[in-house]
Parts: sequence; structure tokens; C-alpha cells
Amino acid sequence: MPDVLDASPYDALLLLSFGGPEGPDDVVPFLENVTRGRGIPKERLKEVGQHYFLFGGVSPINDQNRALLDALRKDFAEHGLDLPVYWGNRNWAPYLTDTLREMAGDGRRRILVLATSAYASYSGCRQYRENLADALAALESEGIELPKIDKLRHYFNHPGFVEPMVDGVVRSLAELPEEVRDGAHIAFCTHSIPTSAADTSGPVEEHGDGGAYVRQHLDVAQVVADAVRERTGVDHPWQLVYQSRSGAPHIPWLEPDICDHLEERQAAGVPAVVMAPIGFVSDHMEVLYDLDTEATAKAEELGLPVRRSATVGADPRFAAAVRDLVLERAGDERGQEVAPCALGALGASHNLCPVGCCPARAPRPAAAGADSPYA
Repeated sequence: MPDVLDASPYDALLLLSFGGPEGPDDVVPFLENVTRGRGIPKERLKEVGQHYFLFGGVSPINDQNRALLDALRKDFAEHGLDLPVYWGNRNWAPYLTDTLREMAGDGRRRILVLATSAYASYSGCRQYRENLADALAALESEGIELPKIDKLRHYFNHPGFVEPMVDGVVRSLAELPEEVRDGAHIAFCTHSIPTSAADTSGPVEEHGDGGAYVRQHLDVAQVVADAVRERTGVDHPWQLVYQSRSGAPHIPWLEPDICDHLEERQAAGVPAVVMAPIGFVSDHMEVLYDLDTEATAKAEELGLPVRRSATVGADPRFAAAVRDLVLERAGDERGQEVAPCALGALGASHNLCPVGCCPARAPRPAAAGADSPYA
């Protein structure tokens, strides 16, 4: 039997994700949840939902989260970590509030949260914290004793997140025709966000041009590119590019877009491109449509060979990284000295989001941070 690992004071882990439709009838209601409060007409949502209808109205993200849940539970059991793992979504079943109600009913008093977003940004961190605050407020209104909730730190540069991405890029390069392989360019892809949100991402001292969001992605891209060079013996040129832009066209978002980037690389004489989605935990809809469908179609139109490398998904190394993050945070909470594991130049991220970190346009309560109303 493995030695028992100590996760105290925590008694549960919550996998918190975005959620997605699981059939055609779910698509518009799901998008209504995502866009609630923005006044977007139903007919417009039906247009937006065409991406989902191309895949039978089913987002892969829920099955991917089920696979990650299985991987986490398996890893925890094999390593003697007695910590139950629950799952809740922001925008679709199982809903976050329902899951927290279940956890409270099961007697869980100290909960750690793993969000399926590795980087600092409003939409990737604080918005999840706002959803946690909303769920706690709902439970409080029902007279339920509230658990204390903490969120695991950003894991963008943890080896268990980075190393599977390195493998994915190396495999994708090997899949390219030999005559274009060594000259291939690597396009490190992530979700575009408004430049104003990027500039204010991370703690206040990290605000500026691109903020922590861009800085963290660039650091990971450099780590992956260096590792690929060591593995292949070839120094491939690379650039950070963006995808999945939405919103009003007059609002500046991070660029270049992946499709524009492919056009530019082809015009510059690049013989092939590997698209590496370092900004995403799993192969969900924005990867399957924006890269595998839209960007790949653009590359075919250009006659440009492309491959898309895999995301981390339920890789056992990622499950092991989550175990490491849990034990790191638990030890810190117990007052022990811990040595956070991180690659690259930036070091480990903060455990507690400080005041002013990734601010919202309109201030809203957010749990699991220095400004949380739920201590």
C-alpha cells in the first residue's frame, strides 16, 4: 500500500470548468448562460451556435472533464492521497452551485478548486472566482453552512503541464513531410482577449503591455521551444498567436489571429507550420473548430502543410501535477516550507489572488482571493 499523503486541512478538490452542450437542444440555452446579461438576441445565438451544430450540438469538453476526473481519482488512489474529487461547471450541468451544495451536504469544509484555465486573466481566473462567490451566496441564502474555498495557483509553467505539450509538438513535427520538417514554424496558440483585459491581467505590479497573460504565454512558449530544440536538434522559429476572438469589432483584441498568421508565414516562404495550443487544457470546441476546422482549411487553401499538436487533456503527468499542487498548497496552509515546482523564468504563481488582480469592468464579489467576502 502507498504511504498516505497529507492534504489537510483540505477535505475535497473541486474541478471547476466552463461546461458545454451535450446535444442540439442544449446549444442555445448553453449560449444564453454564457452571454447572460449582454442582451444578445436568440437568433444571433443560433448563428453563433453553428460551430456546435457542426459537431452534432455536442461540446467535447464535458467528456474531457470526465476523463480528467478519472485520471485524478486514479492518480490520487495510486499515491495514497485520500481526497475526493468533485466536478462543477460555470455554464452547464453539473452546475457549480449544485456541486457546492452537494459538497456541503457531504460535510466538506475546506475545498480546493482546480480551474481548467492555466493562465492569469479575468476570464481565466477572476470570473471563475466570481462564479464561486455567486454560488456561495446562493448557498448562504438557503441557510447552508458555507465551506472555506481556496483556488490552486496558476499551473501554466508546472512541468506536468508543459512536458506533455513538448511531446505533442515533437510528434507533430515528426508527422510533417521530411522535406519541410526542419524548416517548420511553430505557432503557439491561445485564446485572444481584449487588450484592455490583457493589460490588467495578473497582480497590479504586473499590469502593462499584455500584462501577466501575454508574459506567461511567452514564457511557456520559450520553454517548449527550447525543449523541442533539445529533443530534435533543430531550432524552429516560433511566435505567439491568438484565436477565438469574439465581441464588437471596434474593441482591440490580442493579435495576430492564427488564420492571418498562416497567410503571413506562407507569404514569407515558411514551408510548414505546427499549431501548438498551449493556452488550452483540452481539445474542446475552440480547438476543434478554430484550429482543426477553420485554421486547417485556411492552410489547405494556402497550400501550407500544417499539423496541430495535442493539448494536455487527461495525461497522467497532468494528473500528477495536480496532486503536486494540492500537496504544495496544503503544506503551505499548514505553515510548512514548500518548494513550488515551476519551469521558465517567471517562477511559481501566487497562491492567493491579491486585490486588483485581473479586475472586472464592473466590480463584483470574488471568492478565493485576498478580496473575498467569504474568509
